[in-house]
Amino acid sequence: MRNLAGRGLGLRSGTGRVLAAAAVSLSLASGCTAGSGPGSHQPTANPGGLQDVRPCPDAPAFSCGTLSVRLDPSGSAPGRLSLQVAVSDVAAAPRGVLLFLTGGPGQPGVPFAARIAGLLGPALRDYRLVMFDQRGTGADALNCPALQQEMGASDLTVPTPAAVRSCAASIGPSRGYFATSDTVADIEALRAALGVARLTLDGVSYGSYVAEQFALAYPAQVSRLILDSVVPSWNVDPLQLVNMRQTAIVLREACAAQKCASDPANDLAAVVRRYHDGPALLDTLVAMSVGAPSFPGVPAVLHEAASGHPAALSALIARVHADDAATPGELSQGLHASTLCADMPMPWGGPDVPLTARPAALAQSVARLTTAQVWPFDQATAAGNGIIQTCLYWPPTPASSATALPAGTGRADLPRVPVLLLAGGHDLSTPLPGARAEAAQAPDGRLFVVPTAGHSVQSRAAGHPAQAEVARFLRAPNG
Repeated sequence: MRNLAGRGLGLRSGTGRVLAAAAVSLSLASGCTAGSGPGSHQPTANPGGLQDVRPCPDAPAFSCGTLSVRLDPSGSAPGRLSLQVAVSDVAAAPRGVLLFLTGGPGQPGVPFAARIAGLLGPALRDYRLVMFDQRGTGADALNCPALQQEMGASDLTVPTPAAVRSCAASIGPSRGYFATSDTVADIEALRAALGVARLTLDGVSYGSYVAEQFALAYPAQVSRLILDSVVPSWNVDPLQLVNMRQTAIVLREACAAQKCASDPANDLAAVVRRYHDGPALLDTLVAMSVGAPSFPGVPAVLHEAASGHPAALSALIARVHADDAATPGELSQGLHASTLCADMPMPWGGPDVPLTARPAALAQSVARLTTAQVWPFDQATAAGNGIIQTCLYWPPTPASSATALPAGTGRADLPRVPVLLLAGGHDLSTPLPGARAEAAQAPDGRLFVVPTAGHSVQSRAAGHPAQAEVARFLRAPNG
């Protein structure tokens, strides 16, 4: 969910990874933990049950506070978490609260409050914008140094088993309380603390999945939904089959625009067969679908590599991954692993399956894949991507009471509230087929596609057609 998977707010820097909710350079702030400082103001918002409310030091039009939630929302295990929350200081909000959900999983929200307010602009009229650091992110992010260094801001980079094991051990048993269902419970606690009956939710990438899960769990508490770079409510396939097949379509579209002479999909298939580097290539192309969705120069270097000259392709891969570094406060890989390995329906089953049973189940699942299911990649790419390889070594965790529907058990309709789904035609992180499938589950939904856009549609420059569509949607009369 690139960042997510990964699919994040969907913001990456350059052609690197998703680090925020708009294609802007990152300057992460310390959040809402500091004192009021110079230029302090009196908040006009009513943050209700939030604690330690004060002006946000890096977002002048926001008040910041903390929300205390149970580590275990069911109350069976002890412990509490303190989540940072930012609330816009508007005098009146007749349309209520718009909660903007960042992605990853692993991205914070509070440091981007001012940027998101600027991004949405006039569309926020009559709304109070709220952002929060989902559990395990931001100032109190789960910190796994080795895994963080190896994966940076990527979903699909392949980590070493040692880094995965070390991360799980450092988090300890509490890693079982960072599933999406736990974040959904936090959002319901936040809604109650803010004293509002219903929320408008705007989620990007993994944030879209959180929004869907909240809507399925608490349909009466939702007024409308924006789902950007959609992760379907039944989650994505960790084998990345749709992503791999969509690569052929997207590269051919890019090739037509660049008027190249060869077929980039055939060239990619030849490169994967020749060099056995499918996971690295998939990781690179997914990254480019965020930072450079026109894929400049890609058809040419693929053709050279298919002809036995891989130097230019190797250089491109190195450039794309040159800015992969991310701190835990920017994108926590510890949280990323904890959440994905709890939520995703894996080839071996749920998160409680013993480690010893997983390799054989994965091998059997991959052996059943046909060439058509993985082309222009191969079976080894399906088995070797970073999500699969992380969760293959992630210790067994008791299955949560997640609202997500396991693969193959059917799909639930979203509540009958207005839903706007946004998709980029060149998005390889959360590909267009997933948005189309989720749109079919939205009784009052509309899918808006920007054909040449990549991941995180709302984060494009001012004047982008999706931004006008979002403004129209948020201002539309209520049911």
